Order: sequence, then C-alpha cells, then structure tokens
Amino acid sequence: MTTAVCVSDCKNKLGEVPVWDPESGALFWVDIEGAALNRLVPATGETTRWTFPERVAAYALRRQGGFVLALASAIVFFDPTTGTLERKAEPEAQLPGNRLNDGKCDRQGRFWVGAMDESQTEGTAGLYRFDPDGRCHRMEMGIGVSNSLAWSPDDRTFYFADSMRKLIYAYDFDADSGAISHRRIFSDWSRSQGTPDGSTIDAEGYLWNAVWDGWCLVRYAPDGRIDRKVALPVQKPTSCAFGGPGLDVLYVTSAVWDANPVELASQPLAGGVFALDVGVKGLPEPRFAG
Repeated sequence: MTTAVCVSDCKNKLGEVPVWDPESGALFWVDIEGAALNRLVPATGETTRWTFPERVAAYALRRQGGFVLALASAIVFFDPTTGTLERKAEPEAQLPGNRLNDGKCDRQGRFWVGAMDESQTEGTAGLYRFDPDGRCHRMEMGIGVSNSLAWSPDDRTFYFADSMRKLIYAYDFDADSGAISHRRIFSDWSRSQGTPDGSTIDAEGYLWNAVWDGWCLVRYAPDGRIDRKVALPVQKPTSCAFGGPGLDVLYVTSAVWDANPVELASQPLAGGVFALDVGVKGLPEPRFAG
C-alpha cells in the first residue's frame, strides 16, 4: 500500500494547485478561501504565506520572476518582493456569479485558467488562455466548474474537467498555436462516489486525478482506463503534482471545506498537504513566459 505522509498540517479550508519549483526546492499551493499562497521548503521546513485582497484560485511561476495569479475576478501579476499586484485581464467581468478557478501553464509558457459558476447549477463559465503578450483568448464555453488542466508528455492531448458534470475531457492540442479541438469524454465519473478535481501528468503519460469526496487519487491510462486507485486519509483531496529533487514525490492538497466536528474526528489531517511515493516520476511544471 502507498502511505500518504502529511507534510503540512495547515488545515486549509480549500487547499489547491500544488506546484513544485525545482529552482528553489519549494512546494507552493493556495488556500482559495483563505485568499493565500503558501510555500514550503521540505528540506528545512521553512514556510511562507502571502495573503491577497480576494480569493486566489490558481497561479504559475513566471520565467522573469514572481507569479501570474488567477484571483477570483482577474488574472494578475504578483511580485512577492514588493507585494504589488498588476491586473492584466478580467475574462468573466460580465458574470458576477462566476469566479476563476483551476489554472496551469502549458510547456510553451501560456497560462490557462478556467472559471466556475459559484452556484454550481449553470454552465456559464469559460476556459481561457492568457498569452505572454498579454492577450486573453476564450477557448471553451458552457462550463460549470473548471478543473484538471494537464497536457500529455508529447503535447498532443489536453485534459480538462467540468466537475459540475463529473466529466474529464480530452482534446487534441496544437502546441504551436495553442488551439484545442475534438473534445471527447475521457472519464465519466457520474456513477461513482466523488467528483473529479485537480490533476497532473506523470512521465509515463498517465493522468492522476484527485477525487473530491472520494478519499482517493485515481491514475488513468492514456486510453481512459483506470490503472489504479490510491486511498487517502482525507475525504476531499483537491489536486496533485509531482515534486522533490527527482520529481518522484506526489504532493496532494486537500480541503476541510464544510466538514463538521464529527466528520473531522475521522480525518484529523483534513486540509493538509500530503506526500506519497507512487513509484513513478512526474514532469516539471512550466513557467509563464511573459
């Protein structure tokens, strides 16, 4: 059995989007509801926390330093040295019931971010590609809750989930242009316990997905077949990413969310960040090129 070790008992209400930075040897993640970006250096135990004037849902490190963030209402640049925020795009400003959600960079240095309908009843949200030149393109429409952005190692397939519908999609991906096409259902979780949340790709091209309300991670083969499930000590895992010096540690974020005291008694580490040895390595997370 694979054992999950808690590396940060941070009790995030909604921990999300772990990212390993090989340059600093640090793991980053957000607590969306805490409006915070966190950093842990596993080698020393040093932790840092930055807070923001509104919820922060996703981010990527920038090649020139700092971060690109998806706040609830806008894509911004963040300089951790000065604390300054520079608003760059507000792709769903006309939809006050929506907010930005999961996001990642592709290997060409473009930042992708999906939005969500906060009522989780209407498919009014979109998926956006924010390019290094500052232009923001809408790539998909009719989404309930965006999650699970990932790309196959050969850059030919893009994975994306609508958690409201419990579906993970696969698209054809054109790495040069950044275009997506030929959407098809990769995984239909509608008859299973839990909801697909955040994902990552391993070096073998298998997709790892955190199952919200499912107490587990699922590893999918490139053809959509379930390769294995890995049990976790928390009900609401939210996302995962490979890290460590050899990219052989799978880090998993989780959420306390609405758990009551009785529920928390059975999962005292809810909201923490976990590390697992799953026997495979990951791929480095790209940086934003702008």
